[in-house]
Amino acid sequence: MASFSMEDFVGTGSLQKLLPKLLDDGWDDVPTLKIMNTEDMTAINMTQAQKDALEIRSYLHDRTLMQYADKLEASGKCLAELLNLGTTDLSAQFGMKRGHMARFMDRTSQCEADPLPASFSLPARKPMAPPSRNSSMFKTPSISAKPKLQAMSTQSTIAYDATIEQSIADFKIKDGYIFKGIVAALPDEPRACGCIQPPPIVDDVAPYSTIENISVQKLTPEYKIGMERLVKLKTPPMRVSDMWRDKPSLLLCIRRPGCIMCRAEAHKLYSKKPIFDALGINMFAVLHEHIESEVRDFWPRYWGGVVLLDKNMGFFKALGGGSLLKDKFVSGFLFNPRARANYKRAKAMGIEQNFKGEGEIKGGLFMVGKGRSGVAYQFIERNFGDWAPLAEVIEVATKLQNHQEDGEESMGGSRDYE
Repeated sequence: MASFSMEDFVGTGSLQKLLPKLLDDGWDDVPTLKIMNTEDMTAINMTQAQKDALEIRSYLHDRTLMQYADKLEASGKCLAELLNLGTTDLSAQFGMKRGHMARFMDRTSQCEADPLPASFSLPARKPMAPPSRNSSMFKTPSISAKPKLQAMSTQSTIAYDATIEQSIADFKIKDGYIFKGIVAALPDEPRACGCIQPPPIVDDVAPYSTIENISVQKLTPEYKIGMERLVKLKTPPMRVSDMWRDKPSLLLCIRRPGCIMCRAEAHKLYSKKPIFDALGINMFAVLHEHIESEVRDFWPRYWGGVVLLDKNMGFFKALGGGSLLKDKFVSGFLFNPRARANYKRAKAMGIEQNFKGEGEIKGGLFMVGKGRSGVAYQFIERNFGDWAPLAEVIEVATKLQNHQEDGEESMGGSRDYE
């Protein structure tokens, strides 16, 4: 799995000596670096070899093939030339495995490509200029009004697309700042011919009063190159509402940081960090137990943002309507076809996994408005490995941004979510 650590991404090649300049100019994490255009490259005097290296590494990162980055860059070939090599050359020169060769040579799909809502357009840091040599890394994301979910049947996808459209249509801000929150969860499939019933979920959005006083502890900072991997001194607990006092926040509640599906979701979501940065949204990952070795394996490899510990499981209880939403391995995974499909989706991304820690407590995602404006969006992990659809999350984030300035004065904290 490609890391979000800048050191791992740039490797030992031509980009390594450029790191100080990249950091000075604000290109200080991998998702942001990957949206660099040719004019940005020219502004920091990148050589052609460095441009080629960035293009190669971005392409490999999308396909989780970073283990070959140093060898491919050292060949002196640009991405277009490498893509024209045959399987024999890829195997002999770079030791690429057969399955990896197929992923490398497949130009028809982008592992990181996700449909975005039609209303969203990510602004370029600088005016776009024509790309050189190969334009594959400079394509703007495709825009689609209908988000799709992988590993689902066509019928389920159509039905859920309609649910997404309806939930977005229902999203409103009352009186300029009070949210009508959205609760989203994928449908459940029959388990063991209907003999096993899934745990029930609560369709009502969590009241703001149930989350505003949750006590959390910061386990990691926002990743920046050169800093300590974890917070050295034990930080004191803090009230989580301080996190969204000035900006809306996204909180990804992780069931277990060593879980392959949880890691895949975190990686996928954090890869969109430049979008959420542009929308003014803070991003946090929330754990319900602290196993330091697991935190070290999870951050910043799969999540480069701040990681919080919710020791009392306040967010996880809020997702379950006041009590923890749990499921057993046998009934929730072995007899659940959707959970198994979620596992295969994560497995295809080449992610490592372990089985340390509590894995039966379901997670999810919250998006909370600035100040005391309330929960705007809540996604529940009904099946192990369910991901909040990115198109829907970005759509809600866009709406939060659009209303933030309009409600600046009225969002002073005098009213609560009801």
